[in-house]
Amino acid sequence: MDGNVAIIMERADIALGGAERSVLELATSLSARGLKVDVFAATGRLNTRSIHVVCPEAPRKRVSLRTFAKALRPRLAEKHYDIVHSVLPFDFADIYHPRGGTYAESVLRSAASYRNGLIRSYKRLTAFANRRRSALLGAERRLCRNIDGPVIVALSKYVAAQLKQHYATAAERIVVIPNGVRTDKRINTHEADSLRTQILTHLNLKEADDPVLLLFVANNFRLKGLGPLIEAMSLAVRRPGERPAYLVAVGAGRTGIYRRLAARLGIQDRILFLGPVPHIQNALSVTDVAVLPTYHDPSRRYVLEAIAAGKPVITTSFNGAADLFVHTRHGMVVDSPDNIPELAQAIVHFSSTDNIRTASGAIADDNLKERVSVARVADRLVSLYESILEKKGRR
Repeated sequence: MDGNVAIIMERADIALGGAERSVLELATSLSARGLKVDVFAATGRLNTRSIHVVCPEAPRKRVSLRTFAKALRPRLAEKHYDIVHSVLPFDFADIYHPRGGTYAESVLRSAASYRNGLIRSYKRLTAFANRRRSALLGAERRLCRNIDGPVIVALSKYVAAQLKQHYATAAERIVVIPNGVRTDKRINTHEADSLRTQILTHLNLKEADDPVLLLFVANNFRLKGLGPLIEAMSLAVRRPGERPAYLVAVGAGRTGIYRRLAARLGIQDRILFLGPVPHIQNALSVTDVAVLPTYHDPSRRYVLEAIAAGKPVITTSFNGAADLFVHTRHGMVVDSPDNIPELAQAIVHFSSTDNIRTASGAIADDNLKERVSVARVADRLVSLYESILEKKGRR
């Protein structure tokens, strides 16, 4: 297929997180297939020949949906686009591709991540006091319920279920195309070796201690389940295992509450808060198991990067990335981050060299690296674009 494609995103800045990085990687992969791709963002640091920031003078970091639409429409009219592919709920797009899952589900699951019942209830009741969030939810609800609305691309079965549950979206409007990541990133062996030495030194370990290193990567430690993970670690270390388990937490989140929790449970010497790491593939190469007991993730990039690196994964059923591997074969899927005993058992399971080796071997044998590739996502989207154009009579 050839033609012009407009991709609409909120912020063109890969430093902001996985969703932004995923959209820009996808645009690059689509361009490699011969499509002429223009990315339109409300704000951002990138403003190039193919990435257009349409609200550069916005007084705030985030602009309203209405303001973005007003600035966006004349830019789209400057050129004919065969496909308009939007990450935001604009009903004039051909495709709506919610990278963060539905707004309705994200509010519920964010509230669920607070362990205190009163706080949890308060967060649910006040979730839409924010005018911008309320506007996004309203726009998404109207788009998803409109039988003549755009095709909706869900990152996972989890997101598809959200669309049906919260908005009664017709199944024929939903296309599930699992998320993907670049799988060609190289490991810097010098940096990786230095990182391994740093980790062992901080944990007061030697290679001869033969530790199992669990890698947790997130910035929102609460939403991604670090609290339950520390509690599960406290159970796991009391059970006999072949190798001692240690947790390496990577990310820019505040650590104070989690350090105190670890100290209260007596496992402060089992956890290293490493802070941000520039290249996750280096960290994955020197650790053993990826763990993310998240409360909400449409399809977490970190888990896909771990699979691409051949590492077993422990995550929850609230992570759509679990679609891309098989429970007990390539990793473990816990039903909820609040199921501390099951999470602890998963840690104990992967405290065994044989279990790690078996899962890693299965990931290689089943070629999961190819399955989680952004190239596969681009191929699926090109097919979808073609089907949309056929229905419109443009081909």
